[in-house]
This record gives sequence, structure tokens and C-alpha cells, in this order.
Amino acid sequence: MTTTPAVDPRYPIGRFVRPTSFTPESRREAISAIAGLPAALREAVRGLSETRLDSSYRPEGWTVRQLAHHLADAHVNGYIRTRLALTEEHPTVRPYNQIRWAELPDAKKGPLAPSLDLLEALHTRWVALLSTLTPEQFARPFHHPESGTLSIDILVAEYAWESKHHVAQITELRRRNGW
Repeated sequence: MTTTPAVDPRYPIGRFVRPTSFTPESRREAISAIAGLPAALREAVRGLSETRLDSSYRPEGWTVRQLAHHLADAHVNGYIRTRLALTEEHPTVRPYNQIRWAELPDAKKGPLAPSLDLLEALHTRWVALLSTLTPEQFARPFHHPESGTLSIDILVAEYAWESKHHVAQITELRRRNGW
């Protein structure tokens, strides 16, 4: 008898591994993952009651509602960081306390529709921009005080992973609970 190994609810798709090289194909795949987030998130939360939206995806983890709002918050920051890296020479971006943002009232109890709509509009703009970049533009650096010097390539790879990561946290919760 074979058993399926338990999925770690914190990292249902595994931890992010920073790529060391980038190709046109890896960039297309990352942009595609970012482009697909709004529809994937809508599908992941479709039909969930208010009680289920307020269920944690793991013990001591964020709720489904907080995950959805976090994605909007994080991706707004990613979009702005992309634009800063393209328009300034090695800008320093501002970190933010994601945990505290997720504890604000709009993230803890607010309706999902505004964040879902924001992600859809934001990703339309972000994907349109990313789809026009040259390899030299993808390599443009910016400084993150907590992570050091990064490039747009790394940022795009990380946000592509994050798009899949948080949706998988929700879909794994639904699978585990038979929702």
C-alpha cells in the first residue's frame, strides 16, 4: 500500500527557490503565473461562506480572507517596485510589515470583492508592462533593505511563485476539509 505524503500546509508547492539564471521561456512562465492569479484566486474562493473565508489555512495561520487581501497588498507593492526599478537607478524600495497589514480591519473582516477586482486590474497593467521588457530591463536592480540587491527577474519569479503558493494554501485547505 502506498500513501501520499502529507502536504505541508505552509508550503503546499514547496518553498521559493531563487533562480540563478533566466531565459525567455522562464520569464514567459513567470508572467503567465502572474497573469493567471486573479482567475485562480477567484476560483479558489468561489462559493466559500463567510465562516469558511474566516477559517485559517493552518493552525496559527492567516485566514482565507487574509490571504486574499494579502495578495492584493503584496502585488501592489510588487508592481510599484517593478516601476521603480525601471525608472530609477538602483532605487531602494520600502519594506512593509506583511503580518501587521494582514491584521488591519480591512484585511481581517473586509469583503473580498475589492481585492479580487484590484488584482484583476493591477495584473492587467503589470502583465502588459512585463510583456514588453527586454532582458536588460529584467536585469535592472533595486535594493530591498531586508533582501539586498534584487533584479526585476528575481521579483517576477518570486511573485509568480507567490501567486501559486497562496492559491494552493486555499485549495489545499478546501481539499483537506472537503469544501
